[in-house]
Amino acid sequence: MDAIQSAYSTRRWLILAILSAGAFLSPLDFIIVNVALADIKTALHASETALQLVVAGYGLTYAVLVVTGGRLGDIYGRKKVFMSGMMVFTFASACCASAKDINWLIAARVLQGMGAAMLAPQVIATIRVIFPPTEQPKAMGIFGAVFGLAVIAGQLLGGILIDAHLFGWTWESVFMVNLPVGLICCTMAYFFMEENQAVVRPKLDIGGIVLATICLLLFIYPLVKGREAHWPLWVFMSVLLSGVTGWLLFRYEERLLILKRSPLLHTPLLRNVTFLKGAGVVFLYNHTAAIFLIFPYYLQNGLHKDAFDAGMAVLPYAIGFFIAPLVSHRFQFSGHRLIQGGLLLITMGCMLGAIALHFESTPGLLLKTGLLMAGIGHGTVMPAMLRQIMSDVDVSLAGQASGIVSTAIQVGSVTGTAVIGTLFFTLLEYFSYSRSIEISFITLSVVFFTGWRLAISYNKSYIADI
Repeated sequence: MDAIQSAYSTRRWLILAILSAGAFLSPLDFIIVNVALADIKTALHASETALQLVVAGYGLTYAVLVVTGGRLGDIYGRKKVFMSGMMVFTFASACCASAKDINWLIAARVLQGMGAAMLAPQVIATIRVIFPPTEQPKAMGIFGAVFGLAVIAGQLLGGILIDAHLFGWTWESVFMVNLPVGLICCTMAYFFMEENQAVVRPKLDIGGIVLATICLLLFIYPLVKGREAHWPLWVFMSVLLSGVTGWLLFRYEERLLILKRSPLLHTPLLRNVTFLKGAGVVFLYNHTAAIFLIFPYYLQNGLHKDAFDAGMAVLPYAIGFFIAPLVSHRFQFSGHRLIQGGLLLITMGCMLGAIALHFESTPGLLLKTGLLMAGIGHGTVMPAMLRQIMSDVDVSLAGQASGIVSTAIQVGSVTGTAVIGTLFFTLLEYFSYSRSIEISFITLSVVFFTGWRLAISYNKSYIADI
């Protein structure tokens, strides 16, 4: 590792900028497309179900394949896989923008998700490899801020691009904006990044990839489609089968390890209680994705705000999420203290938001303060958590670990959106909009409080391991 860090010593911050540009596009495209859905529906004569697939096709593919993307970086080199993922993502963006019918757009979004799954885990793994421990807090802080910036840009840039009608584009512009960024990023990576990969080059575990893909697909797809389908029996059977497939995957990977082959998943990682607790915390705090579903819906349908006002209302959260990673590493606190403090801030922010929604007829200072607190909490805990998990893992396992952590991020977002979204829309059948979102925010605060308790347990496990 020291040799790799030495090779990068003069330009590691430039490498981080290149990696961050790639990392920025992945969450941006998950958010920005929501702004364009109304125009897509009109232009391509799309049904509501098809529009859901435009959103879910990207997120589902990304979540299902990201652990495989991490392994590909170990095998073929993280520079190669990062650049390949960026090229796939850029090409898919051009395909999205040129779509003449909704099915073509859905297929292109799936291809985009594949590209994102290839490039995203290389970022975390490379930061772990090229930065010394003293600089990793700052590097992870910049990486975390990228996600906050993507949320802000997704809320504002989409509307600006559509309204600008550049070159006669409307919804197409939210995809075309990826092209120059992707091409510049690939060019810079080619000239300035050096290759890094696992010390012992493993072989591709096809069986593990197939089982992992089936397992995640069986779990995530019913969560995405369940509410729309009114939670039929096949949804619960699918989740149950995902657990069975997960067990088969674990046994298969253990067998490969015994035979001294190269498993997709290093099963001792999955037996490591500390690592699993860390991944559990990552999974829980990413339930914040539900806020970006239920809050704008409440504003647009309950308070009859337009899309721009609804997007602006979420900005306090996004601003906190952007600023906190840039400054939190400067405080003289341990990573575990930052993690626990961040989760408490998210918990209190959601509780304050629930109180505000109970007493305020329209969003006011109290609600904005709650959202800002939650955003600061999220922005504090994210880089600290990623850095702590990755620092506990040997460099040779960086790709696999980053793939598992990236999967926890995506699955947490999908689960939070599905569960909290279902709760919110079910409550609307019995209560007012304000009461329904108030209860949803209280439920979110319980989820984050659970994450805080798990983070305390994670700290104790970490100390015990030391």
